Amino acid sequence: MAELLVLEFDGFGEDVYRKVNEALGIDPENGDGDWPAGMITHAGGKTPTGWIVVEVWDSRESQEKFMNERLGAALQQGGVQGPPKKADWTSLTAHHQPNKGKAATG
Repeated sequence: MAELLVLEFDGFGEDVYRKVNEALGIDPENGDGDWPAGMITHAGGKTPTGWIVVEVWDSRESQEKFMNERLGAALQQGGVQGPPKKADWTSLTAHHQPNKGKAATG
C-alpha cells in the first residue's frame, strides 16, 4: 500500500516553494512538469509559521531516490536552509482519488 509523507518547514513561504518547483521543472499552477516516478499525490500550502507539503508515494524508496537525485539540490537552489521541522511517514490503509483529474485549488 502507498505511503504518506508530511513535511513541515519553518520560515519557508510560497516564494521558496515556487523556486524549488521551478528548479524541479514543475509548474505548481497547472501541475505540468517533470514529476518524480513513484509520487502519487502532492499538495503544498502555507502554515502559520511556514509551509507544509503532504505527499503520497508508492514507496519510501521512491521518495528517497527523488531526494537524493533531484530534490536535495532543488531545495538548496530554492534557498531552503537545513532539514524540515517535521518529516513523518505513515503507511496508508487506504488512498483514493475520487475526483482524479480535477485539481482542487484554494
